Amino acid sequence: MIGVLVVDDQHLVREGIARLLRDVDDIEVVGEAADGASAVEQALRTRPDVVLMDVRMSGMDGIDATARITRELPSTRVLVLTTFDLDESVHSALRAGASGFLLKDTPYDQLIHAIRVVAAGDSVLAPSVTRRLIEHFTPHEGATPSDAALIDRLTERERQVLGCIARGMSNAEIGEAIFLSEATVKTHVSRVLTKLGCRDRVQAAIFALRTGVGPRD
Repeated sequence: MIGVLVVDDQHLVREGIARLLRDVDDIEVVGEAADGASAVEQALRTRPDVVLMDVRMSGMDGIDATARITRELPSTRVLVLTTFDLDESVHSALRAGASGFLLKDTPYDQLIHAIRVVAAGDSVLAPSVTRRLIEHFTPHEGATPSDAALIDRLTERERQVLGCIARGMSNAEIGEAIFLSEATVKTHVSRVLTKLGCRDRVQAAIFALRTGVGPRD
């Protein structure tokens, strides 16, 4: 069973999402919160697998709440709810540890799929949403000496996989692109995350784009 905490300052949005999720057999809504402070309190108490997090809320916003939750509950994943207005705060949420994005008008089946994906330890990196946001807000700063040291730890194949991650490609898509089995790709992805010290694919993509390892076209 996947425990989900729904966070949104709009009651109708929050209740609507929670009502939909309660009808899914493998999902349990463990709580609802209208602001970041309440989200952190409930997350620490209920320890959800996934938090659906709004960004703009009164008091503690979704960015600070995401940072607190991901820092204190490393196994809890955060999916940011956004209207996709390319707000700088969305990039900050990625930096804070969010595992991806969902649009507030995301179709029901895609919402359920995204929750299952991040609950399984992966990230939502749809090219049409997350990669565009990452690239919009992550300037090509170049690798610092510490970044360069991390990059040097990667094999040529791992760098290739990292570039594919930066494109928002799934394991299956990476396998097709570089002629590897999906299981082998999964192993390479795991090694990339470990060597770079990244929490998930979102952070790996940010690293790739920021340092120029990943393609930006």
